[in-house]
Amino acid sequence: MNLKELSHLLGLSQTTISRALNGYPEVNEETRQRVMKVAKETGYRPNRAAQRLATGKAGSIGLIMPISTNHSSDMHFAEFQSGLAEVAIEHDFHFVIMPARMQDEEQAIRWLVASGSVDAYYIAYVREKDPRILMAKSLPLPFIVHGRSEGLELDYPYLDVDNEGAFFDATRFLLQLGHQRIALLNGQAELDFAVRRKRGLEKALKEAGLSLDPATTRHGFMTDEQGYRGMAGILRLPNRPTAVLCASTVLALGAVRAINEAGLKLGRDVSLIAHDDELPLLKPEHFSTPLTTTRSSLKAAGKRIAERLISTIKGVDNNYPQQELWKVDLVVRASTGPVPRA
Repeated sequence: MNLKELSHLLGLSQTTISRALNGYPEVNEETRQRVMKVAKETGYRPNRAAQRLATGKAGSIGLIMPISTNHSSDMHFAEFQSGLAEVAIEHDFHFVIMPARMQDEEQAIRWLVASGSVDAYYIAYVREKDPRILMAKSLPLPFIVHGRSEGLELDYPYLDVDNEGAFFDATRFLLQLGHQRIALLNGQAELDFAVRRKRGLEKALKEAGLSLDPATTRHGFMTDEQGYRGMAGILRLPNRPTAVLCASTVLALGAVRAINEAGLKLGRDVSLIAHDDELPLLKPEHFSTPLTTTRSSLKAAGKRIAERLISTIKGVDNNYPQQELWKVDLVVRASTGPVPRA
């Protein structure tokens, strides 16, 4: 069915139908719902090129993909994108993913904005004093940051989880169980979430009159292999830690393997807390010893960012705060227990 036929069927002008399908506020909600219902029932989909000419909108959300870190094969990236896609499909929006080397990311964002191929974009894998955010504020296109940038004193839209508070609470819980030597398997050191999680751990230790031993800290890609190698090395230390914080359940998968290979029992000899992004293929409650976690859904974050970007593009006020900081839950399971006796 084409637009002319849909117009005849509904008894509405083609202009009204286009505006209803594209979320224009001058179309009342009852008419919009009727148009969307009939369009869905008849299988009508507006021509993308014609839609762009009529509305001046590309109907797309952009992302610059840093190819040097190969995030496209990362479970965390995939889960976030699934939430984003769910909302985008509902509103008939597309993605434009542009790969770029880290040193070319700013130039890639400028090209993406100038090309007119997207209506808004989001910035991910945020680093300390991230120059992309400063540049984005000088460009005319709406954007949202997934995360925050440590040391960047700017007002910009973001959605983040309380990484520092999460690892502060997790560390304090371990301290209450009697643990004093606590290791850290973290993400890449330059990424903002890793900086904040490490700081939460250090802050809780400092309150207890303790400090983080650099020998028990590992940074890197959040993979099973990274978790295994990091934990195996830490367990070989003369004065090995009795507990460890892992920045993801993927890292925890490798860490648990190393703990088992060392002949130690998780929750008795070594306590472990991992951050759970609610990855569907790696549920902490399904580990052989269910994991204690700090928990916040990456998919929910992807959905919210898509909702905020699409609302901005359509000029709809959904009363979302400019800056959102989500609290993280601490879920206690069997992987944590009292400090083992000497």
